[in-house]
Amino acid sequence: MFALFTSTAARPTATDALPARPLDLPALAGSAAWARLPRAVQRRFGVAHPDVTYHGVMELRCSRIGHVFAALARLWGGPLAHLNTTDLPATVRVSGNGRGGMVWERCFHGDRQGRSGCTVRSTKELGADGGLRERTDGGLSMSLDVLEEDGALVFRSRRYFWVLGRVRIPVPTLLTPGTCSVAHADLGGGRFRFTLSMAHPWWGETFYQCGVFTDPVADHDDTDTIIFAA
Repeated sequence: MFALFTSTAARPTATDALPARPLDLPALAGSAAWARLPRAVQRRFGVAHPDVTYHGVMELRCSRIGHVFAALARLWGGPLAHLNTTDLPATVRVSGNGRGGMVWERCFHGDRQGRSGCTVRSTKELGADGGLRERTDGGLSMSLDVLEEDGALVFRSRRYFWVLGRVRIPVPTLLTPGTCSVAHADLGGGRFRFTLSMAHPWWGETFYQCGVFTDPVADHDDTDTIIFAA
């Protein structure tokens, strides 16, 4: 899932002991679901792939209650983007963290109305239970299911919790921005659509983000074989 949490700088975080093996999304999705995904998606999310930066344009929405959650989340370093804008240039950098996890860092650049952007960062990694989790540098985390839906790779939250050392403190659903769903849909020709939505059981949609990004390719053929630029 591209990252949905904000951090001002990369820094170590107190977290529970993590498995040393690399993040294996194909195994977490299941062989049948993984086989239904386009080859380009399989390459972008495979076990072994190079660090990469994607460029694109995004639309972002944040509801009034979403702004409240964003303000409260500043207790964890401001982990929620509160922008409302369209045609916002963005870059996404994906890199390994040296411990088997993958860091997703999105940079929203300033828009034409003069509003400043922000940087959004989180790490996908294996939790102690062997499932997928996504965490902020401040310890706020989600456990995620990995799914295939209509040819898209989907990450959907099951619960939120705060990691303090080896302790996991559950966060009640009503005190969160809601269920988070992130979809990565391939558009062909080295392009893909990223969509994030968060829906609260009482307040409905709190955050929505959608953008189209391109692979940093030197060339690609009709079989979608990607050749990464040097």
